[in-house]
Amino acid sequence: MTTTVDATGLDTLRGDLWAAVTGRDEYRAAELVLTALDTGVSAETVLLDVIAPVQARVGRAWQADRLTVAQEHAATAIAERVIAALAHHPAHRPAPYGGRITVACVDHEWHALPARLLAEVLTLRGWRVDFLGAQVPTPHLVTHLHNTGSDAVALSSSLATRLPTAHSAITACQAVGVPVLAGGAAFGPDGRYARLLGADAWAPDARAAARRLAEGIPSPDLAAGRRENDGLAHLSDQEYTLVVRARARLVRVVLARLERDFPAMADYSAPQRERTAEDVAHIVEFLGVALYTDSDDLFTDFIRWTAAVLTARRVPARSLRPALDALAAELKDFPRATRMLDRARGHLDEAVAATDQSPGAPA
Repeated sequence: MTTTVDATGLDTLRGDLWAAVTGRDEYRAAELVLTALDTGVSAETVLLDVIAPVQARVGRAWQADRLTVAQEHAATAIAERVIAALAHHPAHRPAPYGGRITVACVDHEWHALPARLLAEVLTLRGWRVDFLGAQVPTPHLVTHLHNTGSDAVALSSSLATRLPTAHSAITACQAVGVPVLAGGAAFGPDGRYARLLGADAWAPDARAAARRLAEGIPSPDLAAGRRENDGLAHLSDQEYTLVVRARARLVRVVLARLERDFPAMADYSAPQRERTAEDVAHIVEFLGVALYTDSDDLFTDFIRWTAAVLTARRVPARSLRPALDALAAELKDFPRATRMLDRARGHLDEAVAATDQSPGAPA
């Protein structure tokens, strides 16, 4: 029998689970979840209304510098172990009704927990689920589809930099007649990048994904051949290809310009220099995917996010400006890249001004 839990009860359970995962107490975390199931709380409620929000809180705490990378990884590992324990509870054993779904992350996508949550929810709702986990190379995914006869693929990606790879995976799955449901933060809060890349469907969360799959997603029309995607006509200017191919050189050039034009770097330690190089590489990588999707918002949102992360770590957000200036100087003959960099610099300047005027801002 399923028990309905009020908001206060769920808040308490989430708070207790947060304390357990951030306190690295796996046994307490498992006890909380299994006890909730024993008392009649549905497994789907535990997965989506307890574990998922706690994990989202873990991510926000890392971004705000309240958890280290190691602490975030430890908390995530506990969440994964708890989900595994939940999967073997009697409340998690419905009779399958016959449909088969493959759930996978795109290649190079290591954030597997959202896909794992979807796989468990689909299992609860009676689907036979093949959960392939993190970073599944597209050829292996297609081979799996050939061997299993899945009705659909649920393809997950959290990082926008994986969108070109996701596009290849979507196209490859459709080429063998299997429809693709896209999900995850990479595809945008409104699914705009899922539509741009030609996915057959998109869902903002696991419950919506389960409903969409239950409705049925038509198989791609193989007789029509590979679909043309007019939304990517901008790629004909070659800016994406040229920036991606020159990524290593662009990083070196930007770092050299920073050494010359940003005096504070003279006092950087070796770890600080290494992190600066990583930040520059991420900027170039996000600019590349913004060029792939022709999305100014994608790049601007990344710069805003990076500024917030740096500010939380007591690194002035204004330190991003010299890197953007150096990249703009190097890409001055690339119209779309120039447009994106100009817009991002404008938003960064606004964010820096707001930070400087906030109470307690450093002089």
